[in-house]
Amino acid sequence: MRGGPTSVTPREGTRSAPVVTPTRFAFRSFDRQWIIPDNRLLLSSRPELWRDHGPNQLYLVSLEKRAPGAGPAVTFSADLPDMNFFKGSSGGRVFRLWGNEDATSTEIALPVLSHMSELLGKEVVPEDMIAYLAALLSHGGFVRKFASDLVEPAMRVPFTASADLFARAVEMGREVIWLHTYGERFDDAAAGRPKQAPRMAAGTGPTIPVGGAIPGAPEPLPEAIDYDPATRRLSVGKGHIDNVMPEIWTYEVSGKQVVRQWFSYRRRDRTRPVIGDRRPPSPLDAIQPDHWLGEYTTDLMNLLHVLGRLVLLEPRQAELLDQILEQPLLSLADLGLAPDNGDESDEDSSDGAA
Repeated sequence: MRGGPTSVTPREGTRSAPVVTPTRFAFRSFDRQWIIPDNRLLLSSRPELWRDHGPNQLYLVSLEKRAPGAGPAVTFSADLPDMNFFKGSSGGRVFRLWGNEDATSTEIALPVLSHMSELLGKEVVPEDMIAYLAALLSHGGFVRKFASDLVEPAMRVPFTASADLFARAVEMGREVIWLHTYGERFDDAAAGRPKQAPRMAAGTGPTIPVGGAIPGAPEPLPEAIDYDPATRRLSVGKGHIDNVMPEIWTYEVSGKQVVRQWFSYRRRDRTRPVIGDRRPPSPLDAIQPDHWLGEYTTDLMNLLHVLGRLVLLEPRQAELLDQILEQPLLSLADLGLAPDNGDESDEDSSDGAA
């Protein structure tokens, strides 16, 4: 949304104000919801993120003050991310690919791109760099391999000196980002990445069988979600989805099981315990549909297909990471960086959109 969240004032003598159109935002990793971009309703708006958001913007998000747990070390979004986007708590750090709305100025240091291009013998563009990061960091194999190093929070990325390995990582990373953004970034029909919600190969992905549809009105919102690994059936209230791989159900981001967390924001009882001195939830939280919406089913199927493809991609990511580590790597000096390059205070970080 151009210009960022609105601050509206009712006309004198009235209680009304212009209607602010809701916009989609990235609530949690792999969970897109809707927000009213009005400063009266936002806890902590980040003006610089809203200002620079555009149709080509891309966000990489990771934990900043804690080491990542099981699952990917970073996740991506095409929509403005919530402060707790990465795992639902502990905040995080947002890195933008582009420094302006028109995607003409990158946040990636130009000297790094220049050095990479010279060392690899081909032009390296900003999209290549973020795709390379996606290939290496967005799978559980990276966290497992470097668990002891990640105890001290901060991402340390091995940059290959091989032009071939770099190119392979870039192509793989473009697929990862296409999946994380539900087909909205790095689409390429010729490469099998159409600009639409990704789907697993025919006959291998989740399906809703006859009689399995999750009922809408007059049935109330469901309260429970469960999974049976023996039948590979995901049950949602009185409905069910078949052919769901066990790895889809167990897929997590730093301890948060993605499918279960996604459902927790759409079930009938969405209350959460108030811990410590945290303020109680707003009465606005009680405003929700009284029945399961058709768009919920669409979003859930999209989520299951995306996670399924990511699960199938992870062995290739782990293998590529091993191959990169077996070959010569570039040093900070090779990239024209000082040893302490990239250090910033907490005040300089951009920790979410809302």
